[in-house]
Amino acid sequence: MLMMMMLMHSTCVVQWLRRAEETMPSEEIVNKMTTSNGELLGLAFMAFFIITLSSTARYYFKFFCFIAFSVVCAVGPVPLMLFRPRDYRNALIPAYLCIGFGKMLGASFTVRGKENINRNHGGIVLMNHQSALDLIVLAELWPIMGRSTVVAKKEVLYMFPFGLACWLWGTLFIDRQNRDSAKSVINKEAKAINEKQAKLLFFPEGTRGNGDKLLPFKKGCFHVAVESQAFIQPVVISKYHFLKSKAKIFNRGQNIIKILPEVSCAGLSKDDIPALMERVQKMMQREYEQLSEESLSINNISEVH
Repeated sequence: MLMMMMLMHSTCVVQWLRRAEETMPSEEIVNKMTTSNGELLGLAFMAFFIITLSSTARYYFKFFCFIAFSVVCAVGPVPLMLFRPRDYRNALIPAYLCIGFGKMLGASFTVRGKENINRNHGGIVLMNHQSALDLIVLAELWPIMGRSTVVAKKEVLYMFPFGLACWLWGTLFIDRQNRDSAKSVINKEAKAINEKQAKLLFFPEGTRGNGDKLLPFKKGCFHVAVESQAFIQPVVISKYHFLKSKAKIFNRGQNIIKILPEVSCAGLSKDDIPALMERVQKMMQREYEQLSEESLSINNISEVH
């Protein structure tokens, strides 16, 4: 297909040159082509110059590249995914590509605590949420967690063709506006925690936060954990000091992902959920503060509070 497109393109160019020779002198053709190439080079140089000098331009450029490349990575392998729909392994190729491209943009991650992962049973994996760059965190965790499922809002499903790719690798879509429907879907998937040793990945804050404190956790994932009597696996990501959305800054940065020991929900009931939430949030908050301080040191950043 690629060769055919190249041949068609070259044929069109030859035909254009022949028609141009009949209507204008060859010197004029060369001059026009030279002028066109010069303009393109000039625009490319200006774009590079602006991106180099302007942190705002660099911020938007990097995010545009990241989102565009993420979509391409997700959609490209779709034909292969069709052979095994709803299989978590379909996301492995996009995951490795996403990790590599993240490093090119300057967002690299070190994963600690892999010894705390038990692939012999399912569970609920809880992560703090900061940015769209958390896709790289999911990509880092996907190959090492085993059979996994991400919980996402229903609207993502309709973001064709990205939504199709998400469905093919087993993403669980819920309607946040319809609590009964969301609870029914999650409870159904909760059975897979025990039957298929699957892990459900949640962002318990429900929305993005990038401050010094984690946002209050939502109850939904804890209800699933207690109902299925599953383990909770807290995962903490250090603060993205290199990324400041309000100031439109996107620099390079080394980040830490730490997988904490599991928290058992065996024997707990719905009445125990508030205490469980408080316990897990305090655990993750304490680790978040420590990792964020370490990240400052690793990246040689002096941050004023």
